[in-house]
Amino acid sequence: MQAMKDSTDNLLSATDSVEKKQNNRNRRRTNRRPGSQNNKKMAPGNNQKQNSVPNKQSDRQHPASKHRPQIVTKGATGKLRVIPIGGCEEVGRNMTVFEYEDDIIIVDMGLQWPEEDMPGIDYIIPNIEYLKGKEKNIRGVIITHGHYDHIGAIPHLIPRLGNPTIYGTPLTLGIIAKRQEDFRNNAPLRLKSVTTDNTLRLGKFKTTFFGVSHNIPGSFGVIIETPVGKIVHTGDFKIDPKSSGDAPTEIAKIKDLGKQRVLALMADSTNATESGHQLTEGDIQHNIDEILKQAPGRVIVGTFASLLGRIQQIIWAAEKLGKKVVIEGFSMKRNVELAQQLGYMKLRKGSIIQLKDMKSYPDNKIIIMCTGAQGEDNAVLMRIANNEHRKLKVEKGDTIVFSSSVIPGNERSVQRLKDMLYRKGAEVVHYKMMDVHAGGHAKQEDLFDMIQMVRPKYHIPVYGNHSFLQNHAKVALKAGIPINQIFIPDNGQVMEFDKAGNGRLLKEKVPSEYVFVDGLGVGDVSNIVLRDRQMMAADGMIVVITTLSGKSGKLVHSPDIISRGFIYMRENKGIVEDIRTKIKNIVNEHNKTSGKINDAYVKEALRNELGQFIFTKTKRRPMILPVVIEV
Repeated sequence: MQAMKDSTDNLLSATDSVEKKQNNRNRRRTNRRPGSQNNKKMAPGNNQKQNSVPNKQSDRQHPASKHRPQIVTKGATGKLRVIPIGGCEEVGRNMTVFEYEDDIIIVDMGLQWPEEDMPGIDYIIPNIEYLKGKEKNIRGVIITHGHYDHIGAIPHLIPRLGNPTIYGTPLTLGIIAKRQEDFRNNAPLRLKSVTTDNTLRLGKFKTTFFGVSHNIPGSFGVIIETPVGKIVHTGDFKIDPKSSGDAPTEIAKIKDLGKQRVLALMADSTNATESGHQLTEGDIQHNIDEILKQAPGRVIVGTFASLLGRIQQIIWAAEKLGKKVVIEGFSMKRNVELAQQLGYMKLRKGSIIQLKDMKSYPDNKIIIMCTGAQGEDNAVLMRIANNEHRKLKVEKGDTIVFSSSVIPGNERSVQRLKDMLYRKGAEVVHYKMMDVHAGGHAKQEDLFDMIQMVRPKYHIPVYGNHSFLQNHAKVALKAGIPINQIFIPDNGQVMEFDKAGNGRLLKEKVPSEYVFVDGLGVGDVSNIVLRDRQMMAADGMIVVITTLSGKSGKLVHSPDIISRGFIYMRENKGIVEDIRTKIKNIVNEHNKTSGKINDAYVKEALRNELGQFIFTKTKRRPMILPVVIEV
């Protein structure tokens, strides 16, 4: 379970993954399939009969295929509407709308990695159908931190929302600006830097901030003062008062919220199924120091490009031991440079050396930091293991450290990578052997502490699959929140609060269906297209070309058959001939019942009858594409 939950920290922090996807369309990444459980007997808030889990297939429909609601440009008078557009039925796609009359603010705008049954999809972004016609009401977009599950949809959605101002810490905005360079046709973003000491007035909303520990610097939670009361949104967080590689959690500010009659707390549920407290970065520093100290040769550390706190820890350890650090991987180099420029990462001059200078130092004085701890084909660590890197090869005596847990779905590729490294004589260290990775999300005891400090009237678990939210709700119950004051929303489900401090989880839902990004296409891949891809991926396809006489309706010559992903035709000539014979029989049967050619009828007959024939023969159902040519 530790592997599954801590891996969600990494799942969306891999900034290098998106860049590689855009630059290499042949490489496809998959992610765990978000599931949802609907246990109404155990679900806090379900006694209101307002929480339901939608059918996942219907959720995947392209927005254009749904009935579009009438556009309303103003919220209900005197009421605050809180709407999680995404992030409440999956890990990722985080985006929450806060609306009071004609003022709107948005917290986060992230992407979600595709599920394993979404071939060809690069990632998924939130559906902003509800905001159409309300663009002028948007007072700002607040980004809690720089991971792609919180910023990844910005290039696609901000232009469609009228280019509102984006607020975040300097590092968060720096990562957003760097990614925007890949979308040169977009208008320049309006970015405004804030710190946790700043106050923003955005229409009828007043927002302040508190620092939180996560596995990227510059993370914060948001305090939103509204005409009906205060809403606190934690963003991604763990409680680490003495964080070594990152800003510590601002405990005093959080405790002070407990005196301010907070109306509702929206808190991170990513690790809500895990008991205890999350490891701190200080907890793993000793182990990192020992590994680097005792390694007989080079140390190669694989991690994510955005885990800047971890990178900082390793550089500090290297400096104490008089070792030099080489950074390999474009996105990791870029993030380290950006963090240095903005003052988030501090290191001595000469601590980092270029790859070409590595030979000037003995092996036991070299540490190589690189991307690829998830076994990605084109990442640095896999290329080193495969002898595909131009200048680096695994040598006997090397120590390889996987400083991240395994993302669900990547287990096979990671195991294959480990096997290759062992075969080459390397020693491999990973999080199951010793604590070399601290997750970035609060566990149950941390969530309990957060609720106890903030003391909200209402509690709203967010960020995670439905089962994560349910487990988080149980923690809230233990922390003293009444069952009817815990809301477990689905994506798109509206929560409403009035000036008397009363909240409701409504049956009303706004569009929240998946919007797929595939190459340059945004939202143009529908459920039908996905189904076709799934069919072809499962059983391949057959193109059947029949040329018929316009006068007699008979075959002019033997049907042509093209197979892709179904059978290798040269080695299965018997099946091919059986298919040809079946095609001839279908066409001849049509001639008996009709005096002239009916293309649509012939195509439909070929699809249905040939499909059934092939299934009977092979127990496979390839996609059949009939082509009828009349001459």
